[in-house]
Amino acid sequence: MPGTFDVVAIGNAIVDIIGRCDDGFLDRHGAPKGHMRLVDTETIASIYKDMGPAIEISGGSAANTVVGVASLGGRAAFIGKVAEDEFGRIFRHDIGASGVTFKTPAVVDTSRATSRSLILVTPDGQRTMNTFLGISTDLDQGEVDPEIVRNSNIVYLEGYLFDRDEAKAAFRQAVEIANDAGRRVALTLSDSFCVNRHRDEFLALIRSGIGILFANESEILALYETSSFDEAMKHVARDTRLAVLTRSEKGSVIVSEGTPVLVSAEPVAKVVDTTGAGDLYAAGFLFGLARGYDLKAAGQLGSFAAAEIIGQMGARPEVKLSHLARMRGFIA
Repeated sequence: MPGTFDVVAIGNAIVDIIGRCDDGFLDRHGAPKGHMRLVDTETIASIYKDMGPAIEISGGSAANTVVGVASLGGRAAFIGKVAEDEFGRIFRHDIGASGVTFKTPAVVDTSRATSRSLILVTPDGQRTMNTFLGISTDLDQGEVDPEIVRNSNIVYLEGYLFDRDEAKAAFRQAVEIANDAGRRVALTLSDSFCVNRHRDEFLALIRSGIGILFANESEILALYETSSFDEAMKHVARDTRLAVLTRSEKGSVIVSEGTPVLVSAEPVAKVVDTTGAGDLYAAGFLFGLARGYDLKAAGQLGSFAAAEIIGQMGARPEVKLSHLARMRGFIA
């Protein structure tokens, strides 16, 4: 039976603090350009003090995806952990205002702070993330809402959250609940560094209950320890029923039961900020899949959403994607 929600995402609840900088700023702070690194409280405080004006919004990879689903007109929910502090209140208000159901109670603990990520955007549109994970990584089985999981057509899991045993147990719990309810489960690998940390456990999870896998080119190559994209496709076709592989300007490849479906990238007049490109591609694809689109059409909707987001600052659509998608013929 159709669920109450098209998609529920389980991931890090992070407040994104987005600002512009030059390459020299990244060098001074030892931030590897175009990548995400985990930082401690002292490092994030130092960068925050040194950076210029910024935008503060609710973020996190999976949260960005469900906000994209809501912007497309979908019914979306999010499960993640915040503290009862200033940034926690920013997160809760912002994601709710975006049309996403977020019911996970905040934690009152003065020793733990809401997670945040300083996203530094260089003139070429590349984004470099410096992330203080804070309390979001404490998510455990107690935060997984069985009713929301059972009543979601697709359950979307964020690979970034896979660093602690408690979070891994929560993922496995969500997978079991979803599978018992006949729901689809999707996993995004999130980052090649994340893949290198958890390769064996990711593979075990993918092979044991993940029906949809999202990865970009560097992540899928890292997962299978190969330099050949074609070789990686052969491996992933054996491990999961549906793999969605994004390749930036080369578009994407959707591998279903071993058969590749090629989807072109949508043209972008000017790349302003690549933050959230993969997250919004996943939003478009998942929305399409939940609403019964074929794989090609779902991929085209994903490419559309990704193209829209990299033409602006930040990972949250400035205009309702549903309006733009109807104008462009992606949504009836």
